[in-house]
Amino acid sequence: MRKLNNYIALGFGIVFLLASCSVGKKYKRTELSMPDKYKEDTVRVTADTVLLPWKTFFKDPTLVALIDKALQKNNDVAVAMLNMQQLDLTYRQAKQQWLPSLDFKAGASRTWLSKNSLNGSLSEQFIGTPYMDDYSATLGLSWEVDIWRKSKMQREGALANYFAQKENLTALRTRIIVQVAQAYYNLIALDEQLKVAERNVELGDSTVTMIRLQYNSGQASSLGVDQAEAQKKTAELLVPLAKQNIAVQENALSILCGGYPDSIERAGSLADALPDDVFAAGVPAALLSRRPDVKAAEYAVIAANANTGLARAAMYPTISLTPSIGTNSFKFNTWWDMPGSVVKAVSASVTQPIFNRRQLRTNHQVAQLEQEKAVTQFRQSVLTAVGEVSDALAKSKYADERLELVTQKTRSLTQATKDATLLYKSGMAVYLDVITAQNSALQNELEAITIKLDKLNALTDLYRALGGGVETE
Repeated sequence: MRKLNNYIALGFGIVFLLASCSVGKKYKRTELSMPDKYKEDTVRVTADTVLLPWKTFFKDPTLVALIDKALQKNNDVAVAMLNMQQLDLTYRQAKQQWLPSLDFKAGASRTWLSKNSLNGSLSEQFIGTPYMDDYSATLGLSWEVDIWRKSKMQREGALANYFAQKENLTALRTRIIVQVAQAYYNLIALDEQLKVAERNVELGDSTVTMIRLQYNSGQASSLGVDQAEAQKKTAELLVPLAKQNIAVQENALSILCGGYPDSIERAGSLADALPDDVFAAGVPAALLSRRPDVKAAEYAVIAANANTGLARAAMYPTISLTPSIGTNSFKFNTWWDMPGSVVKAVSASVTQPIFNRRQLRTNHQVAQLEQEKAVTQFRQSVLTAVGEVSDALAKSKYADERLELVTQKTRSLTQATKDATLLYKSGMAVYLDVITAQNSALQNELEAITIKLDKLNALTDLYRALGGGVETE
């Protein structure tokens, strides 16, 4: 008996020694060799730059209310939050994997034995019945000894998936913020285009009236009247197009905010909606702690690393302990007699996969490839993040230059239109000069609105690309 106990003690000692081993590799971040600054970064930057919360960055209260509504009611956000709850349950379950399972089983059976069998003849002789009853109740415990720390790797994988989804939710909310802001800016730009078109229609009316008067007095030809009418129609055609685009944009923005298509309140001009343009870009390495999509990609690598360890652990032996205790009797009235009906059992098993058509090895190789893919996607997410910041910096920088040039061009064309009209009235210019000047001014006003919209979108893109959004609140 003592020798048996020594063997049992030795067996448990080996088990706990093996339990200190782990077949999975500890996660180590991939070397990224990030640049020291962005390509278009012309400002002095620091590594600890903190971006403004979105409610502070966006100054327009109407836009802030729309973003807040979208974050609360957008259906994509609602689905992502449900995914978060699912992964939270998965993580809670993974935390319990090392615990044993306990089952209670109770049953009763009656068997009519063959009279010609030994059991049947003995049963009727000793029990006095042609059948045999069996009543049992068992409390069984099953526990797989976590030799290779599989439960730890399961927890790591589940936790990484949970945090990855959390970052994906943050990235989704940030994307919603940007989409609402840019749709709002586009709506204001369409309003300004409509105003420009209507103003040019009025200007065209006065030009047509002026040329028609000169035609009636013999000072202009019918060609001038026709060309002035055509120039007026050019402006008139912009009106229904702008109204159509406004209706479509309002519908899209309403749906983005989780509601049915409806009219949208907005600021009077793009200048009124302009957000802050005062924030440092920061060094590229800061994106690893700011950008939710980059962090989600890294969590995916951590989860893949845990899955690789689990796939490797599946190729190693498992040790299971299954003790049980219960009652068993062939008579109902003695089923719960103690201790006569008590039955006890204990068993231990070791399972080592030997031949399973290479399935476990293939699973491990597939897991390794999935981990390599996750690492590559992580690198790509960092490249994309740095590229997006560089793109937004370039767009913002050169939009400022374009705004300065278009402002100068506007002053010149405004004066040219006035001069052409005065010269035409005094007979020193032809009607074509007036029409050309008005057409150039119209196109320039539309171009100026487009450049202002590009500047607003560039600022918003830069804010998002640098990691701004809900996370910094």
